[in-house]
Amino acid sequence: MNMSENIFKLLTWFMALLLAAFVAGCGSGGGGSPATTTTPSTTPSPTVPGAGTGLGGLGKGPAPVVLGGAGNFVILTKAGITNVHTSAITGNIGASPITAAAMDNVFCSEITGTIFGVDAAYVGSGDQTCFAGNPPAANKTLVDNAVLDMGTAYTDAAGRTPDYTEVGAGNIGGMTLPPATYKWSTGVSILTDVTLNGGANDVWIFQIAQGITQASAARVILTGGALPKNVFWQSFGVVDIGTTAHMEGVILAQTAITLKTGASANSRLLAQTNVTLQQNTVTQPAP
Repeated sequence: MNMSENIFKLLTWFMALLLAAFVAGCGSGGGGSPATTTTPSTTPSPTVPGAGTGLGGLGKGPAPVVLGGAGNFVILTKAGITNVHTSAITGNIGASPITAAAMDNVFCSEITGTIFGVDAAYVGSGDQTCFAGNPPAANKTLVDNAVLDMGTAYTDAAGRTPDYTEVGAGNIGGMTLPPATYKWSTGVSILTDVTLNGGANDVWIFQIAQGITQASAARVILTGGALPKNVFWQSFGVVDIGTTAHMEGVILAQTAITLKTGASANSRLLAQTNVTLQQNTVTQPAP
């Protein structure tokens, strides 16, 4: 009788162990799956947290900045364009309220597009086939309105609520940045390549209280299908793009935009003062 009782107790103990093991396996896994521990993925430093993950709920970044009539131009200024030959410009250029003569050193042979001015003063190299001045008055109205829309777009970009502030203390070279709104109380330096990683509908807005300095040969690189039309650089100070550097995105500058020798930009250069070119290639982003 004692042996039977011992066997029964042993079996009861064994069944209890099995039941405990089964309950432990189901406890946090759900649906009978074993519990698992997930280690958050990491990316090499320096990278803003959330890169490639939509910032944990932010999704695809902010709504794009509406350019209005300014979106009809690859270069638009209030104070004219200085150009060291020979540059290659794809898209329309314009200036207002300054006279169209302030674009004289952009020749028709350097532009695939139209030059819009507020008067008939453009001379260029003597070839005026690319020029649409005033008259007719509609050309002046077009460029005047575009400049107003440029200011509205600048204000819009500057007023967005930031997701990140002071990233890298203003030095973003070497970083991979996901779609978001970024703000700095200083200038921004791009001393080495910076990567913007996201999809074709994702948006980046950079709010910069001073200027942008892009070092020679440094590149802004878009990956994952990101498009330059969805990248907005709102800069209060001068935007200085170094020799042979490459920029991507729409630049909304309160002051000047300067491209040094051999620099290229898949961009819109929208400046509330002047734009300076030195043997550059400037191409408007695809719509």
